[in-house]
Amino acid sequence: MKKQFLAITAAVAVAGAASASDKIVIDGSTTVGPIAKAFAEYFMAANPDVNITVSESGSGNGAKSMVNGTCDVAIMSRPMKDSEFKAAADKGIQPVAHVAALDGLPILVHPSNPVQDLTVEQVRKIFLGEISNWKEVGGPDKAIVTISRDTNSGTYETFAKLVMEKQKIHKNCEYVGSNGAIRQRVQSTPAAIGYAGLGFVDKTVKALKINGIYPSPETVQTGEYPVARPLFMYTNKYPKLGSTLYQYMTTHLTEDGQEMVEEIGFVPVTAY
Repeated sequence: MKKQFLAITAAVAVAGAASASDKIVIDGSTTVGPIAKAFAEYFMAANPDVNITVSESGSGNGAKSMVNGTCDVAIMSRPMKDSEFKAAADKGIQPVAHVAALDGLPILVHPSNPVQDLTVEQVRKIFLGEISNWKEVGGPDKAIVTISRDTNSGTYETFAKLVMEKQKIHKNCEYVGSNGAIRQRVQSTPAAIGYAGLGFVDKTVKALKINGIYPSPETVQTGEYPVARPLFMYTNKYPKLGSTLYQYMTTHLTEDGQEMVEEIGFVPVTAY
């Protein structure tokens, strides 16, 4: 979607929604970050007096920022934990979850890797270190280089739950700080395997079929792809109807919001 189109459609959809000098601070997931930024650009195009800042420090840090009162919106690629809800409640904060989009978690390899399909169990064994050479799963005779998100990441926690079944990743695994860093590491390393959000798949990496299912918007939406999740935006209580925050937080429910989510590479929760 071109910026010019965004500005025009935003002006029609939400012009006049915000009062002067309004500010929204957003922090959290590097997966949800591109959605939050696209929505921010869209909203500010119609409302020049509104300032929206988006930081991508990880889902866990987004929750901490909300608990500490330093952000208005915590973007998270996993649900808040019970401990995070308790920490929020202790400070009088009432987190409310808004599902902004759906996402698959593709397993990525280098484009030159001939492997096309793995099972969830095989991926788990690779990250446990029980499968250590690509030849064991039909690939070349090369030691597998595993790349993971950092442990503060919601993407990591989703992978740990849906793939690892809470078992510990082997000690030689490399950890990086963002989905983009996963992609960069995999695209430059022929023997690498990693995982990232659906919106981070491009021609520089290859997404594998898992249990025979390719990760796509369609297979995520139908629930066929086995490694999938909702993406969240949390606010302190439900935003006041008609407020600037309310207008921003309902962007994903609009036709333009759906189009932005699709163009970024995720799966919208609406269908126009």
